[in-house]
Amino acid sequence: MSLPFLEKFGWEPHILTVRPESVQGVQDSILAKTIPKHIPVTYTSALPVEQTKLIGMGSLGLRCFPYLLTAGDRLLSQQKFDLIYFSTTVFISMVLGPRWHRYFSIPYILDFQDPWLSNYYKQSREIPPGGRFKYGFSQLQAKFLEPRAISKVSYVISVSPKYPEILQRRYPHLKPEKFTILPFGAPETDFEQLPSLNIQQKVFNPDDGKRHWVYIGRGGSDMALALRILFLAIQSERCKNPHLWQAVKLHFVGTSYALDHRAVKTVEPIAQELGVADLVEEHPHRIPYFEALQTLVDSDAILLIGSDDSSYTASKLYPCILAKKPLLAIFHEQSSVVEILNQCRAGRSVTFKQGDRPQDFLAKVVPDLQWLLSTPKGYQPDTNWQAFQPYTAKEMTRKQCAVFDQVLTTASQDRLLCPKI
Repeated sequence: MSLPFLEKFGWEPHILTVRPESVQGVQDSILAKTIPKHIPVTYTSALPVEQTKLIGMGSLGLRCFPYLLTAGDRLLSQQKFDLIYFSTTVFISMVLGPRWHRYFSIPYILDFQDPWLSNYYKQSREIPPGGRFKYGFSQLQAKFLEPRAISKVSYVISVSPKYPEILQRRYPHLKPEKFTILPFGAPETDFEQLPSLNIQQKVFNPDDGKRHWVYIGRGGSDMALALRILFLAIQSERCKNPHLWQAVKLHFVGTSYALDHRAVKTVEPIAQELGVADLVEEHPHRIPYFEALQTLVDSDAILLIGSDDSSYTASKLYPCILAKKPLLAIFHEQSSVVEILNQCRAGRSVTFKQGDRPQDFLAKVVPDLQWLLSTPKGYQPDTNWQAFQPYTAKEMTRKQCAVFDQVLTTASQDRLLCPKI
């Protein structure tokens, strides 16, 4: 989302990435076309997953690592680069930072979109995405590789204010001035071009006379509290006014990380438990990016479901606001989602903390459900777009480039103070 704006702030990007056909998961050819044509892209291969899965190594990070290393070495030796920026959840690639710093004297920045090394699932005893064995192996890797990646880092960008706190406790040499909180920017340009793309979403028929409420994003046991708060309130309200709910459907889309039949539904079982299963449809598989945006635009209301982990920050908040639909968020009270939503007046929120009981939220949630039911087709919230401006992709890119400039200035000063002999 930064790519269209980087040059406005003095930076010329060059992308190093893995070929789409080497990546497991949903492909979106339209998304790749949004990269400005003048920006150079170097694509690398990866070991075929059909071969590596036989030895239990399906991870993209492990499969692509030697190719990224070789391609990166070649690029850095042939062209002049001022900065290396890692913005990915393929965390193992971040280990290349200290290597390229050592051999090419180029500073690097790490952008943590999620925590790499985390004890959340160990503390909560919940089942992690992909299962305990797979997650345990990835955490074992993180235990050894994260310190190496951090060792020579010039700066750390994070989507959540909690991650810098965790990293500073873990690595005392990292000072507060080396961190910036910078969520993903709101993709305004993607919404502007959406009507011309003629995307047809397949989740529901927007013209079938029903009211479709949509949640798009991952599921998981850490979201069970928020789901129970929602479903229990719906069950209570439906018992009183069943006719109001006859045409309502709740769609939960892309809730699983799994790519095939191993995708497990985590929402429908809770709906079944609380007596609202007939209203809930879970589509666990991910859908392409622009189809997801169209699903939001076609909806009658948008739901945002939060984790009981207070550090969880949903980057999907901004597309939900840009879809201009009635919006209800149920989130941890410490999440930045709540503050942003309230600042922009883009929807309503219900907050909880760990240990709360779902039945204690009926008085808070029921009025919000009644509001969602009462909004007419085509309703748009009275969003404060001026307050929303700091969260746009252009503004986030400006802040991002300010960090780049700062790192470059510091690196130049360090070279002057410590000249090579």
